[in-house]
Amino acid sequence: MYRLKLQLFDLDYTLDCGQVFRWEREGNWWTGVVGDQVIRLSQDSGQLLVDSKLPPEFFSRYFRLDDDLPSIYESINRDLLIDRAIRKYRGLRLIRQDPWECLISYMLATASSIPTIQKRICLLSRFFGQELEAGYFSFPDPQTLANANPFALDQCKLGFRTKNIKAAAEEVASGELDLDVLFRLEYKYARERLMRLRGIGEKVADCVLLFAFEKMEAFPVDTHIRQIIQHYHIDDNFFENCTNLSRMGDWGREYFGPYCGYAQQYLYYQKRVEGLVSLY
Repeated sequence: MYRLKLQLFDLDYTLDCGQVFRWEREGNWWTGVVGDQVIRLSQDSGQLLVDSKLPPEFFSRYFRLDDDLPSIYESINRDLLIDRAIRKYRGLRLIRQDPWECLISYMLATASSIPTIQKRICLLSRFFGQELEAGYFSFPDPQTLANANPFALDQCKLGFRTKNIKAAAEEVASGELDLDVLFRLEYKYARERLMRLRGIGEKVADCVLLFAFEKMEAFPVDTHIRQIIQHYHIDDNFFENCTNLSRMGDWGREYFGPYCGYAQQYLYYQKRVEGLVSLY
């Protein structure tokens, strides 16, 4: 057990905002599985209490403590709505997730609530991962899922996603899809490559690129973000010649700039917690 003194970081907002699915809160403590480690964290008076064998450097990277949040806030603070979200959820940081786990997690997230996503990931890890301690399992690797019996995969309640998950695992395990390459590709090309996987559309690709591949210009558009834009921004000049609402992601990139991914997460969390808020 050790303590980390952190600047501008809120553990609760960061782990509760819907970007990761393998953390659970009990009292003041969060317990999660990252890689092959079970980690327990709590925050007290600006200090992070860490119950883990992992070094402080791991958490600095995992929680993106190298991000200059004041500068990011200044960059994305374009209107009353995002200003309100920034002030209320100050310290929420994006997380650097494992690319493979993030890819499969968001493929499992299509048309699902967060509790359902968490249940699927839990079952997948229990059936195909390694037990780390009682009740906690590692996320299965690509080779394991590629070779998995389809009937066993069905036991994880994946529904129509089963074939897509297995196909993605086969591509990664065979090397046909090299996830490391996506880090080096420009955003639009990385997105195109991900969307060649069966079952991955614009929203899932953007989530994976934002949370695992350092693409801060990804702006995932789900139901919450679509409702926000239609409620607060649909009279923006951008939409005068825009007949396809899937281009809302393009609007987000143009409106919020290079850190639009941060803006998206703050707006998403605010909408999920508070609904459509009054600005006046």
